Amino acid sequence: MTTRPQLLRRLAVLTGMVWALGSTGAAQAQPSNTSKLSSDLKSVSTSPTNPAASVPWARNLNGQTHVRVLINARSTDPDLKALRAEIVVRGGSVYYNYLSVRALSALLPASELAALAARADVLSISPNRPVQRHASLLQTVTGSATLLPGSLGGVNAAGTALTGAGVGIAVLDSGIDFRHQSTFDAWGVTRVRNAIDIVGDAKARGKSVWKKYADGSEAVRKWMREDKLAKLNSSDPDPYGHGTHVATVAAGNGNYQLPESGGVAPGADLHDVRVLDENGIGDMDDVLAGIDWVIQRARATNIRVMNLSLGASSVDSFLLDPLARAVRSATAAGIVVVTSAGNYGKNAAGAKVHGAVSSPGHEPSAITVGASNMLATADRGDDLVAGFSSRGPTRGGFTMASGRRWVDNLIKPDLVAPGNRVVAALAADSGKSTSGWNLLARSYPQLSQVVGAGQTSRRTLMELSGTSVAAPVVAGAAALLLEANPGLTPPLVKAILQYTAQPLANASLVEQGTGMLNVEAAVRLAQALRTDLGPALAAGTLRTGDNMLAAGRVLPVQASTYSGRAVPWSRMVYAGGTHLAGGDALFTQWQPVYDPALTWARQAVLRSVVTNAPGGAQVQSIVEVTAPAQPLLTAGVRLFDVLGGSVKTGGSLLTTPVATLAGQVARGAGMTLRLGFSGGAGSVMGEGVPLSQGFILSEGFILSEGFILSEGFILSEGFILSEGFILSEAFILSEGFILSEGFILSEGFILSESLRERTLLGD
Repeated sequence: MTTRPQLLRRLAVLTGMVWALGSTGAAQAQPSNTSKLSSDLKSVSTSPTNPAASVPWARNLNGQTHVRVLINARSTDPDLKALRAEIVVRGGSVYYNYLSVRALSALLPASELAALAARADVLSISPNRPVQRHASLLQTVTGSATLLPGSLGGVNAAGTALTGAGVGIAVLDSGIDFRHQSTFDAWGVTRVRNAIDIVGDAKARGKSVWKKYADGSEAVRKWMREDKLAKLNSSDPDPYGHGTHVATVAAGNGNYQLPESGGVAPGADLHDVRVLDENGIGDMDDVLAGIDWVIQRARATNIRVMNLSLGASSVDSFLLDPLARAVRSATAAGIVVVTSAGNYGKNAAGAKVHGAVSSPGHEPSAITVGASNMLATADRGDDLVAGFSSRGPTRGGFTMASGRRWVDNLIKPDLVAPGNRVVAALAADSGKSTSGWNLLARSYPQLSQVVGAGQTSRRTLMELSGTSVAAPVVAGAAALLLEANPGLTPPLVKAILQYTAQPLANASLVEQGTGMLNVEAAVRLAQALRTDLGPALAAGTLRTGDNMLAAGRVLPVQASTYSGRAVPWSRMVYAGGTHLAGGDALFTQWQPVYDPALTWARQAVLRSVVTNAPGGAQVQSIVEVTAPAQPLLTAGVRLFDVLGGSVKTGGSLLTTPVATLAGQVARGAGMTLRLGFSGGAGSVMGEGVPLSQGFILSEGFILSEGFILSEGFILSEGFILSEGFILSEAFILSEGFILSEGFILSEGFILSESLRERTLLGD
């Protein structure tokens, strides 16, 4: 008996439907390639038992295991018609075709995964993993209080206060209670400018029904491009409560009552993108759709910042992870993306865990935020990194065709911000009873026991802890920087925040990044720079090494003072995912790495090509390709990879306290690039950057004595990683960045298994 899939295949042939697209566009058979499947997806697809009960993205339909997946594609066809057609032919459904990443959200029989992966236009396939929230004195500690109206220390160059006014922050979360007074402006009007319920719409479209033989992606894409926004009249806009708290940490106006619960940028606009349900849970495909929505409307509504206080499993490399790729696209479109690192800094026994940064926090272009503990004081001198805050380095990767494992090993987080017992708005329904408070507040009444809070209608408060609370602190800071200097690009915002951060005591790079957020310092540095940098870059008139300082300006004094206490700056930024860089040239000369369309991480130098729709109001497509040969850093930038001590004595760049590194940097340590740092197609980079006593860091790390490199968790003071750090002897950036034989990333982006590395300090 002929099955329905067989009939559909025959119909496809008769109608000319191409079901296996090769490089020439002709239909051709492809060998099975399970190396394109994520490890967790592969285990389910090959399981002899029914795995549907163990993971939410698998289900038994008519005795056959089906999976919801995200398919990374590589094709010149933005509509991916041939790939969509084959998914339907193979008994699946297509939910969405994304703009921010060349990928599809789909349903497929698990038995069809290997055959689909064999297609030349399939880059990788991963499950549609669940995402969820990461379990807030704020203005005083961060330094934003000195910038607000009525403060004595306002530092805006024009002599005005900074509140983030006019800058849009998109909050992808569980919703925002727009009726809460913390969202109001001075005239009593909510600053939640618009809202969209991605989760609710997905349910309305029947996503909860496991349909087969269907492709609804075109209708959804059309819906997403239209301005059909959810009206701000819901009786319960944030039933879970997480999104409202996050939004008001970033931009709450809480000066109407005591205790003061104001956010970092209390004048910024808020854009509510609901991607988590009433239980704080969502799917990656809904988050991707939310990112698409933000990219489409960013220019028209001046959304300059996007906050992602959520996370999913980061087992995939940033090169392949759909959330990471979408974040890169949003960055390329000019949006500062801030994400939480995760709350996995300790295991069940209370021991430190490394390598647990979640997705999309492992994406190089994102500003990944860990949490600090204010210890309930306004004194920054006693602040510590919160024990629950996820530590790096990133551990996402993939298995090559040869069976070898590639692991990213990027330094994360980028910095930390207050994330312990932070007070902000408590969302509630339209009633006045506590029974209508959000699920978090009802489930954990202690969260609403805020000292001094009257808890009257529309003025309710709660406190939360977690890196998902720390992330919006940085999102609010980014809004202040962009109000002070609208010409900043997303990578430049990140560099300023890292450079001005305050190193906390006894914490390393993989625990705190370059230090704790210092808003006052970041604004001073931003105001010293030209305000036309972004427009000049877009116009093609900004060249490598061009002056970045505003007319008549010099770099500010590189230190701050809080309550009479001197607060040093780290004076360091991350470069290439594994380098530390510093020096005045970072902010006096235009650095190519400040181009938001450029991503440099270890051997990868990628460029996102953004094509605008007619009229330029919306983005039509974003395609990622290998970057051509070009400089990455200019002459005069200082590399501090030489710091960190001896491997034999247990010291390393990763475990040395950042305060120690910053002290050495302040004393002039490091190597000055005399001829620049180049990379890209066809470029060659020298013999590597030698570190003391055999420790070498070119584009990765070698760890030997004193480090435990194995599968498992931390043992006392050991440093446990699952795959170990890998460093090859040379670094070459050519047109064929190859990870495995025939394994092609993006259009023409190939990774080589040899992973040779070299560093050129040349023209």
